[in-house]
Amino acid sequence: MNNEAIEKKILEGCQNGKSEYQEKFYQLFYGKMMAIAMRYAKDADEAKDILQEGFIKVFGSIKQFKGEGSLEGWVKRIMVNTAINFYNKNKKNNTTSFEDNLVENNALENQMTDEDLEDDSLNNLTYDEILVFIRKLPPAYQTVFNLYVIEQYSHKEIANLLHINEGTSKSNLAKARAKLQKMLNSYNNNQYVGEF
Repeated sequence: MNNEAIEKKILEGCQNGKSEYQEKFYQLFYGKMMAIAMRYAKDADEAKDILQEGFIKVFGSIKQFKGEGSLEGWVKRIMVNTAINFYNKNKKNNTTSFEDNLVENNALENQMTDEDLEDDSLNNLTYDEILVFIRKLPPAYQTVFNLYVIEQYSHKEIANLLHINEGTSKSNLAKARAKLQKMLNSYNNNQYVGEF
């Protein structure tokens, strides 16, 4: 049985409410979905909360999946939306506002380009090391960076998800890039004190 057939059988078992297939489904997608949750969470415990809430939503709506598009893509969308909802619920506890200092943000946006983070400094880092840098960003910047760079959402989509305007999304991305570049430069000059 090929992977597609196995995935289809697991999906059908889940849609019929069979718990043994839910366990297989969870195992099938756990790694990739945990990676998504980790990108949006401040720590492993928060990532587990996002993951658990995401899978509850997946299993609660799995009968609605009609096979249009990939199953993994569908699960990923639910997980990203769960992470965004988690962020929005906890936004009042975050220290950096989406709307802070737009003048500084616009200046940074004009200085940064998409290639700024695509230099040799990233080639020497592992995924886990890069994740440490991303997780050190303030929550507002981290969220926009993840959605734009990793999930490849447009600024318009990000603005709708986070209930902000497109300019704020762009400026938070610019600030995230600037902060990441500064951390990478310090790291490459052996001046960075991080959690590796």
